[in-house]
Amino acid sequence: MSETPPLALAANASTWAWYVSRATGTLALVLLSAVVVLGVLGPLRASSERWPRFAIQTLHRDLSLFAVGLVALHVLTISLDSYVSVPVTTAVLPFGSSYAPFWTALGTVAFDLMLVLVNTSLLRYRLGYRSWRLVHWSAYLSWPLAVAHGLATGTDSGAPWSLALTAACVAAVVIAVALRLQVAGGDQLAGELRRTP
Repeated sequence: MSETPPLALAANASTWAWYVSRATGTLALVLLSAVVVLGVLGPLRASSERWPRFAIQTLHRDLSLFAVGLVALHVLTISLDSYVSVPVTTAVLPFGSSYAPFWTALGTVAFDLMLVLVNTSLLRYRLGYRSWRLVHWSAYLSWPLAVAHGLATGTDSGAPWSLALTAACVAAVVIAVALRLQVAGGDQLAGELRRTP
């Protein structure tokens, strides 16, 4: 039985890490987009008998935690890939990568914001609602940074399937924001009409 040469093992490990990194990055984009959509639509009090409000909030929380875990795995596997030089410290410290430094830094900042969002959400009742809500607005910065990071650094980002998936995620978030603004504008108008003699 012949032994596998060390260079072949390294190449296989690098290939494996590359595939896992691509998959986790792509899946993280989908999950983060779903988290943003659920967060944007949450204040509209949308619910049904099959999906009560607490179930939607629980789904929002659980998807958030799962997405952060996927992003952590994405960072870990990309740091194991010998084709690019992305140290694991780049997960929290921007501009530490020689590979696409600016675009990688955008991903780092997006991940840092996600960590802040998760930690403050876990401490929500100690922080108070107003403080938590203020910090939670950073989600509106984290998501587009993550999208830009994926478009600029992803090895598949120019592929038609990847562009279609990214466009679908962006469209879902834009539609959710537009719906929330429309409802908020309607509520404000209704309040003004009630105050008018």
